[in-house]
Amino acid sequence: MGEIVYTSRDIKKEQLDAAHKKDLAVQGKYGVDITDYWHSEKDGAVFCLAEAPTKEAFGAVHREAHGFEADEIFEVKQGSK
Repeated sequence: MGEIVYTSRDIKKEQLDAAHKKDLAVQGKYGVDITDYWHSEKDGAVFCLAEAPTKEAFGAVHREAHGFEADEIFEVKQGSK
């Protein structure tokens, strides 16, 4: 199952890059594979895409890695290419 996190906060690119590295360090503990992330500094929005067994597992990665909580986590399925 794919998961997308949306969060709205005042975060700079350098902070996000550092947080992502921390995510990668703990994701295996929860069976999560974070594949990519996007950031709009202007809008204060962050989107993170991952394969995760549950929404809770994906949230746990972010909580443990850096403490940034998602405003929402959406389950998504990939469409045809």
